Amino acid sequence: MVFSSTTFLFLFLPALLLLYFCCRNLRWRNAILLIFSLIFYAWGEPVWIFGMIAITLINYALALVISRSRNRLARRLLLALSVVVSLSLLFWFKYSSFLFNSFAALFGSEARAASKHLPVGISFYTFQVLTYTIDVYRRKARPQRNPLYTLLYISCFPQLIAGPIVQYADVAEDLNDRRTTATDFLRGMQRVVLGLAKKILLADVCYRMLLDLLKVSAGPESFLSAWLMALLFSMRLYFDFSAYSDIAIGLGRVFGFHYMENFDHPYISKSIVEFWRRWHISLSRFFRDYVYIPLGGNRRGTLRTVLNLTVVWVLTGLWHGANWNFVLWGVYYLVLLLLERFVLNRFLEKVPAWIRHIVTLILIAVGWVIFAYDGVPITDKQLTLYLPDFPALGSHLLALIGLSKNGGLHFLPFADKAFLLIAKRYTVLPLLFMICCLPLKDWVNRFFTKNERRAFWGELLGAVVLTALFVVSVIFLIRQSSVPNIYYNF
Repeated sequence: MVFSSTTFLFLFLPALLLLYFCCRNLRWRNAILLIFSLIFYAWGEPVWIFGMIAITLINYALALVISRSRNRLARRLLLALSVVVSLSLLFWFKYSSFLFNSFAALFGSEARAASKHLPVGISFYTFQVLTYTIDVYRRKARPQRNPLYTLLYISCFPQLIAGPIVQYADVAEDLNDRRTTATDFLRGMQRVVLGLAKKILLADVCYRMLLDLLKVSAGPESFLSAWLMALLFSMRLYFDFSAYSDIAIGLGRVFGFHYMENFDHPYISKSIVEFWRRWHISLSRFFRDYVYIPLGGNRRGTLRTVLNLTVVWVLTGLWHGANWNFVLWGVYYLVLLLLERFVLNRFLEKVPAWIRHIVTLILIAVGWVIFAYDGVPITDKQLTLYLPDFPALGSHLLALIGLSKNGGLHFLPFADKAFLLIAKRYTVLPLLFMICCLPLKDWVNRFFTKNERRAFWGELLGAVVLTALFVVSVIFLIRQSSVPNIYYNF
């Protein structure tokens, strides 16, 4: 069964809001939210919900013991046990087959292990379980006395499936004492509507454009089609993932939680360092706080800094998927970041901003081409990643510079049938999507908040636009079902 959180929200969210706000007691509100969150997860993952619950309760017990222990060695051993238990389920489902097949291929064996069904959202909730026990170990937060509150932290439905990755210390107080003001409710629902529109009207349309392109040609057969594929995948990935983050942050605010921003218009970046400060911010923060800094960060010399960054980026690649393309993608960004930091730093300061912006976008698009390979043949039912094997990846990278290796290295045509078909069918849509990657909302807000009169008209215009976006999104959702979020597979 294909998991559709959008369908679930439309079916059950109104009932949840009614029940939640009819209760004034926070304990009852937490109980309602927990029950709904578990149903939400069971909707898409009816079996391995018990795995999530078991890992959460084990870590709840370990965190209590850690908080009470005075023995430093005992605390460290208990923390190590917590990390092993938390990662065991993730390792078994996500990495065991990958490692077995890699070693088998290395030693020439033809034995292969089939890929296991990956429980929905396991990469996200595993990291949140880790932050709980580690934050208690570091005494950044007190352990929860109520195991159901710990389970609510892990399973809270807005951010359960695709983030943002919430660190326990950030929401520990919200679990025990929070309230929702009228402003919180209004702004939260506005954010939900924007996220829904971004998903339905931008991400899903990008998906269908890419699928139409690939139905004509399984791979790029011209320079322009190669870049159009890279562009569409880049925009689809951003709109899809950031839309879910918008919905999660908005719903969190409705229920009184304050989740961190996960995206900050990453495609306006002028360097790779800036891009990773704007893209999937919660993941970068997790690796910084729980891997990079504990390893020593940049405090132990250049060589150790490089080693620590290597560990972080290999893990970042593997977190996204158990495949060598993700490792390659992590190493690709490692090399770019090292070059920026240690080699090109002074040179880049002298380069005009617009040139740095263009070069950064090109490098990001190349990175998404590497990311897009997953070794699974393309089907019409669900297109998540679109390059079927490493030779196809190599061909696409060559096509980005206008070359082909079929029958020897030669130049590709500038355009082909697939590109012309998409250009005719969708006309200026790709350009409009690129404009939507800009911080349009911030610009509009600055314009309308300069004085009270503008603020009034801004609120009125915003209400009209949001209503229109909601109605159009619902119409699109009724006419054609929503495409599953890419990061449900991570």
